[in-house]
Amino acid sequence: MSVSIVPMSEAHLPALAAIERACFPTPWTEADLRAELSSDTAVFRVAVDEAGTVLGYGGMHFVCGEGYIDNIATAPEARVQGIGTAVVSALLQYARMHDGTFVTLEVRPSNEAALALYRKLGFQQAGRRKGFYTHPPEDALLLTHFFGHEDAD
Repeated sequence: MSVSIVPMSEAHLPALAAIERACFPTPWTEADLRAELSSDTAVFRVAVDEAGTVLGYGGMHFVCGEGYIDNIATAPEARVQGIGTAVVSALLQYARMHDGTFVTLEVRPSNEAALALYRKLGFQQAGRRKGFYTHPPEDALLLTHFFGHEDAD
């Protein structure tokens, strides 16, 4: 399957809202996602196949060289196909190309698949946020990818 990573657009919003509902107990709505289209700091990328089907997405806010990933989600039927890796890699590439210092995110300790993905891409645990998640209640691990000299090329 050929996958392209493209900037989020209005046309993607219904599919992204559906993925949110399938993936998260407290999903972002179509209106929440739409608001990101007009944010100067938002960097949202969407994975689509050859037919234009939305397979997943990710978004971050990038300010003063610092990236804060809000959400990464893959449609349940498209998981374990490298979609998450491609989306997170695109966000890291954006940060690298814009002289980023780091990109950080929160993840549930129980989300083993996400932890494996983030660690594979060079994220390291930088802390823990007690009681960060609800439905179900759980702490969050704070993971950060720091850009160093090896990322300068």
